Amino acid sequence: MRVDAALAGTWVDRWERQQERYAVEREERFTVIADVLEQTVGHRARPLVADLGSGPGSLSARVAARLPHAEIIAVDIDPLLLALGRARHPRVARWVETLIGRPGWIGDLALDRPLDAVVSTTALHYPPPDALLGIYRDLAGALRPGGVLVNGDHLIPEEPPLAELALAIGRRRAQRKGTGAAEDWSQWWAAAGRVPEFADLLTARERQLPPTDGPGNGLSAARHGELLREAGFRQAGPVWQYGTSSVLVALR
Repeated sequence: MRVDAALAGTWVDRWERQQERYAVEREERFTVIADVLEQTVGHRARPLVADLGSGPGSLSARVAARLPHAEIIAVDIDPLLLALGRARHPRVARWVETLIGRPGWIGDLALDRPLDAVVSTTALHYPPPDALLGIYRDLAGALRPGGVLVNGDHLIPEEPPLAELALAIGRRRAQRKGTGAAEDWSQWWAAAGRVPEFADLLTARERQLPPTDGPGNGLSAARHGELLREAGFRQAGPVWQYGTSSVLVALR
C-alpha cells in the first residue's frame, strides 16, 4: 500500500510539528544523536545503522543528511507511518515492518553484516524492563564489537524532587517556544483517520499494533544503563539532557 509523495509530505510535516509537543529540544536531540554517530561510526566506509521505532523517518532522514554514506534500516510496526516515510524519504532508508522485541525480529531486518549503530527516539520507553532487557540482548548480539546504541528518549530521574524539576524545566521550555499549542498526538491520528487514502493502512494498523498499558516503563537513564550492561554492553550513560529529554549512549 503506497501513499502519494505530496500527500505524504504534508502529513509528515504535520507529524513533525505535533511531535514538538512531546520532546523538549527535539531538534537539538536529533543533532546530538547525529554527532555521536559521526564521532563513532562516521569514519567507516558504509556504516550500517538501524533506526528503531522510526515512524515516518524523522531521525533516519537527519542521520542520512549527516552521514550520506550510511546504510539505514528504518524499523517500525506501524504500516501508515512506514508508508508515509517511504513516500516522503524514498532514498533515505530500507523500511522494515516488524515489532521490536518479538521472537525473530532481528531476522526480519535481513542483515548482511553486523550493525555498526542502533539509534532510536521515544520508542524504548514503552517495553517493560524484562522485555527491554531482551531487546538490549538482541541488539548486543546484532552489533559489531565497538558498535554503538544511541537512544533519545524521555528519561525521568528516579528521585521525585529531581523528576519534578526536570518536568518543570520541560514545561517552561515548551511555554517559551509555544510548542504546547500545536496539534497533539490524538488530534493528528483523528485527522489521519478522515483521509480516504489512508483507510487500508489504518485497517492494517489496527491489526498490527499490540495493546499498550500506560504511558511507558518510566525507567531512568541509570536503570537503562544497568539493563544495557546486563545485556552485554561495555559502557552506558547519558551524554546530553534537557529536562527529561535525554540522549543515552551504550558502547558494545
